[in-house]
Amino acid sequence: MLVWIAIAIAGVALTLMASRKAVHYASDLAAGLSIPPFLIGITLVSIGTDIPEIANSIIASAAGHGDLNVGDSIGSVMTQITLVFGLLPFFAGTFSIHRRRTLMIGSFIIISLGLGAILVADGYLSRLDAAILIIAWAGFTALSWHFAPQLSEPVLPVPSNRNALNAFLVLSFLSLVGVGAGAFIKALIELSSAFGVHEYMISFFGASLGTSLPELFVDITALKRGKRDLAVGGIIGACLVDSTLSIGAGPFITPVAVTASLSIKGAIIAIVFTAMAILAVSLWKKHNRWTGAFMLLLYAMGYVIFIAR
Repeated sequence: MLVWIAIAIAGVALTLMASRKAVHYASDLAAGLSIPPFLIGITLVSIGTDIPEIANSIIASAAGHGDLNVGDSIGSVMTQITLVFGLLPFFAGTFSIHRRRTLMIGSFIIISLGLGAILVADGYLSRLDAAILIIAWAGFTALSWHFAPQLSEPVLPVPSNRNALNAFLVLSFLSLVGVGAGAFIKALIELSSAFGVHEYMISFFGASLGTSLPELFVDITALKRGKRDLAVGGIIGACLVDSTLSIGAGPFITPVAVTASLSIKGAIIAIVFTAMAILAVSLWKKHNRWTGAFMLLLYAMGYVIFIAR
């Protein structure tokens, strides 16, 4: 028992460390190509910080544990849009929110969660289901480019001769993410069996919290460096990735069965609380400790409702 707990902790630690490094060098690579900060956030940074979820999706599906994939991905949306987003003003202070862009991308997240709930209703994620989710991510991300604040923050120049090195470092740290995620998934399977807890429950609560830590670290760092668009794009983009690409990555390679009732319940809760969180910051046009406290309350309420029968 203690051995598997230690392996789970070590797996999360390696995944977090490697994903953070991968994001760092991916950001440098994007900056070297003169991509605006918000677009870096909603694409490379959001995918980079979601590498743990994507790796978990692929490994869990290959092992025939679809509930670990869906539970982690949907739970991560819930965790990131309430807990992680809610903690940001407490660590980095008040920052402004672009209402139109936030409402638009927030609606993409809600639509994606609804689409995911429909696709898991039959208790199986096929390769076609996965392809639909991946295409949805690509489409919504492309639409989001139209709402990027092109001139809001300057792009820091990065010497072009470092692009090849940055690309190599990104790939190197991504490989370490895979190793850490593999150990984490194996430990979760063993622990859920030992404690008699359903895999979906342990992934929705525990795994999603662990795999969402990269978003918290990266976004706090970005805000403290004055990179608001990078932080907001990263957190909202990560939720979009989790509700589409993360769920679909594994089943696209290895179709897998899931527990429909738990998956749909988790998706509905995530939809409701995502809508409430997005509306709160959009109406205020800023994110401060009051809106942050509201999101933390949503996080607690969401899990109480999920557990309630």
